[in-house]
Amino acid sequence: MMSQIQNSGQGKTIAYVGTYGDDKDPGGIFAIEFNTAGELFAPVDRTSSPKLAGYLSFDEKTQTLYSVDERKNDGRGPVEPAACVMAFRVDPLTGALSFLDSHIAPGPRPTYISLDSQNRRLATANHGDFEHIEKVVFKDGQWISEYIYDDSAVILYSLNEDGKIVGISDLVVLEGHGTDPNHSPQAGGHAQASPHAHCAVFSPDARHLLVCDKGTDRVYVYAVNNTLELISSYQFPAETAPRHLEFAGSDRLYMTCEISSELVSMSFDTVSGELVLLDGVSTVAAGFSGLNEPAEIRIHPNGKFIYLNNRGEDSLAWFSVSANGKLERLGHVKLAKSIHPGLAARNFKFSPSGEYILVADRPDNCIKAYIVNSEDGSLNYKSEFKVPQPAYIEFVKLNKRG
Repeated sequence: MMSQIQNSGQGKTIAYVGTYGDDKDPGGIFAIEFNTAGELFAPVDRTSSPKLAGYLSFDEKTQTLYSVDERKNDGRGPVEPAACVMAFRVDPLTGALSFLDSHIAPGPRPTYISLDSQNRRLATANHGDFEHIEKVVFKDGQWISEYIYDDSAVILYSLNEDGKIVGISDLVVLEGHGTDPNHSPQAGGHAQASPHAHCAVFSPDARHLLVCDKGTDRVYVYAVNNTLELISSYQFPAETAPRHLEFAGSDRLYMTCEISSELVSMSFDTVSGELVLLDGVSTVAAGFSGLNEPAEIRIHPNGKFIYLNNRGEDSLAWFSVSANGKLERLGHVKLAKSIHPGLAARNFKFSPSGEYILVADRPDNCIKAYIVNSEDGSLNYKSEFKVPQPAYIEFVKLNKRG
């Protein structure tokens, strides 16, 4: 059930915060007004679902906010809802959310949404879990154990002109695995025993969909029509685990690599889909030791600086980038101490002006705002707002009254 609207306004900026629910809290999406002074100060609305709102995307054309429900189906009926994608209508005056539509997301843990508004498409990356099932089989004259892991899928949805989800137009089940078991302490050595898609990103011209598969150390490039056609892929070294990528223009992108704790720059051929590595640097400061996993990546609107969050070093770090793709770490601010890399600050987002960064600092149960220095990339703490288990932030500028 929606909460009662506390504030309405004209042309305000709303930060929608997807949160993770548990036995004590239902999760859902918070709508919080963000003012030009860099402060989150006015709760506007809250939904009670989805329970695991791990990723959001806003379609300005239809005033629709899309969210994953990052579940794994319980297989018991189900007792709880299945993993799915949900659509909410955004009230252009108040920012309130009203449920519009939902569609099942086959394959556990949808972790990412990418929107192609012009062509009415939505893509998700469904990660799957790390746990395995042990099956006893008789093979080659003896009884042995075989191990089965979740499927990881890339799903292409079609959308109506009103924002509703028509259905699945194509689905690709990823195959293969990395070093198995691998040397990473992540997931007890099962992190690469099967594919794990963690992002599915439309290219700027929407002709391609790029998918980072942490499990096989591979980036897939699909040509997009009503279906997904694999046209290219890039194989990283073992135990690299490409996680998230972001484009800077049509032919350049940057990517976090989770297991190797690297930031890489790559060129992208807009015709063939071929990727070429330009540079790669460590995401952590010199002298840091211990487990670390970078997560989100963002490019400042001025194109001069790249930001990412480290889970382990527990930092939001920034890097300079040159015209040829060379990278250099410049500095960082500390975030709350992670419980473990999987339970840490996961996401951050620039305000529409690029003047601020908001961080979903999950261990601290709050959203933290930082002022961005556009000349040197540095960050300075500004304010914070308490939100239980924040996972993702999406900014929306509301329409003004006519």
